[in-house]
Amino acid sequence: RFQPFHNGHLEYLQGAASRSDVVFVGITNPDPARIKEEPSDPLRHLPESNPFSYVERLLMVTEVAHDEGIRAHVIPFPVNEPELWPAYVPPRVTQYLRLFSDWGGTKLERMREAGYEVVVLDEGVEKGISGADVRAAMRAGEEWETLVPPGVARVIRSLDRVTA
Repeated sequence: RFQPFHNGHLEYLQGAASRSDVVFVGITNPDPARIKEEPSDPLRHLPESNPFSYVERLLMVTEVAHDEGIRAHVIPFPVNEPELWPAYVPPRVTQYLRLFSDWGGTKLERMREAGYEVVVLDEGVEKGISGADVRAAMRAGEEWETLVPPGVARVIRSLDRVTA
C-alpha cells in the first residue's frame, strides 16, 4: 500500500528495477470506498492503516523512482479485486513480490491464479520495517525520516502534516 513508502519498499523497488527496464508500480487500496477486509492481513483495511491518499502515495513513489534513476510508471492496483486487474495491469508483465506474511502468500496465490508470472524477491529475508512502524513513529513525534527515502520525507513534509 505504501502507507507510507519506506526503506523496505525501496529495496523492493530496486530489486524489481534490477530485473526490468521499466517498472510498473501498483498502489493497492487506491479507492477508499473499495477497500475490503482481508483475513490474511486483518489491519490493512482500517482507516488508521491508510492515512495517505492514492495521489500522495503516487507522489512518494514517483519522487523515489526519480531520485533512484528508475524508469517507473505508477498505476492503481485493486489487489482485492482480481477481476479488475486486466483494466489496470499491462498484459504479460512479471509481478514481483516479497513474502513476509500470510498476506504475501495470499497475493502470490491470486497473481498466479490470474496467470501472471510471479518472481519472489529476497526469499527468506525477514521484514525489517513496516509502514506501521513509520506511522507509529510519526504519531509519537519520534524520528521517522530515517525510515523512509529522502524523496518520501520531502513529499510528506510538503503535505503540511507530519502525523499519520
